[in-house]
Amino acid sequence: MNLRLIGIGAGVLIILSLPLAGAIAGPDFAGQDDGKGGGLFSALGLSDSSRTSPADPARSSPTAGPQQPGPAEQPRTDSRCGPELSSPHGVEAQTCVLVGEGQTWGRSYYRNTSGRALDAVLTVMGPAGRTVQIRCAVGAGDEPGLCETPREASAGNPESYSAVAEFAVPDDEGELLLRSGSNSPASGDG
Repeated sequence: MNLRLIGIGAGVLIILSLPLAGAIAGPDFAGQDDGKGGGLFSALGLSDSSRTSPADPARSSPTAGPQQPGPAEQPRTDSRCGPELSSPHGVEAQTCVLVGEGQTWGRSYYRNTSGRALDAVLTVMGPAGRTVQIRCAVGAGDEPGLCETPREASAGNPESYSAVAEFAVPDDEGELLLRSGSNSPASGDG
């Protein structure tokens, strides 16, 4: 074997092992910490968390100061969506009813490849004749977008809500290009 190649390999191994050795030893290299309060073992959950280190007052005192918060827990949002529909005029859409934190709202995801700006009207219908409606401008282009109604306090069960989005040409005639609903049946063959 080539001794030069073996020497280079050994040097690379030493260089690569230095960060690992530092992580195992913990954050304190001056000997003030016993090596059990941090580093790789702690990061992997292999250290005994009941032990405290005198160099880590945040761990030994519950009132030592604010801890780094974890990621905020996202509230649960349930959705009921109709099928993804497309028109021969170049409009694609899917419309949903969303429910979360005691509120209900409608959302329509769309893509407009018709080559012209369109108007979208999104309507959410709920129990007891409750209706929320919003008009959205849909620019010409291939980028996906969404239209969403304001959130309203929920009344009744989520199944009692439905949403419909209508995409039309914004002129006097208002030619309807696509209607998409949250509870539309999937289109079948025939």
